[in-house]
Amino acid sequence: MDSAALFVVGGLLVVTGVVGLLFPALPGAPLVFAGLVVMAWAENFEYVGTGTLIALAVIALLTYVVDIVAGIFGVKRFGASGYAMFGAIAGAVVGLFFGLFGIVLGPFVGASLGEYIKVRDMPRAGRAGLGATVGLIIGTAAKIALAVSMLGIFALARFF
Repeated sequence: MDSAALFVVGGLLVVTGVVGLLFPALPGAPLVFAGLVVMAWAENFEYVGTGTLIALAVIALLTYVVDIVAGIFGVKRFGASGYAMFGAIAGAVVGLFFGLFGIVLGPFVGASLGEYIKVRDMPRAGRAGLGATVGLIIGTAAKIALAVSMLGIFALARFF
């Protein structure tokens, strides 16, 4: 495959990965990383080498840690139980089938239902749902920031 084709494939992977950061059905950070590796390969790793690729891989893995920590933070910060956390995860999975609306609303509904099953207190269940939503927003923002840093590191290695 020639360099131009590899750059196109790499670019498509990066774009798909960025979309995946917003829609959990796609593995966002791994796709961004794969696209950057393909682009480095297009130039026989002349500008972007092993050290840079290892740093990018670590950042890609860090997006998963950030996502988990943000979710736990959101739910726990609002005083929710493990039931709410489980509900938020289940709601996120079910929400995938309902587009953007489901992706945002799924964790809220799931955490709220999980907490309500545990404590039978509607205001507390609502706070748990709010916590899950806040965690989702914080996690998404952090993942986007990490992906932008991956692109910046790649650009620095390539052009400077």
